[in-house]
Amino acid sequence: MSSSQITAITELDRSTYRTKIYSGGHFIYADEPEDLGGTDEGMPPGALLLASLGSCTAITIRMYADRKGIALDAIKIDLAICNEDKMSNETTITRKIEFVGDLDSEQRVRLLQIADKCPIHKLLSNPVRIVTS
Repeated sequence: MSSSQITAITELDRSTYRTKIYSGGHFIYADEPEDLGGTDEGMPPGALLLASLGSCTAITIRMYADRKGIALDAIKIDLAICNEDKMSNETTITRKIEFVGDLDSEQRVRLLQIADKCPIHKLLSNPVRIVTS
């Protein structure tokens, strides 16, 4: 993750739950499924959170593997978050990481350790304070 501050702008009008999100010249939609009143034209916010963790994890692992010359061909990360009704004082995210490549068991163990060093993992593993104005 860049050392500069990350910002995003979110816009939602009265027509639907489809939300426009802008950051650093990039654009995506978030939405809710049709059964919740949305148009299902974008990922729901929880999926965007998981996508942030998954992509950051994959990038962090790839950077390490490239730097160390590890023969890592591909990474697949499956993520899930507990249901909202299970969230009280603790929210559980499960993350299953699969590596493709000619790796020995020591390299696989090390890459799993590196996964926990991604900035989004660190952010989600600590108390987060949100200041609203």
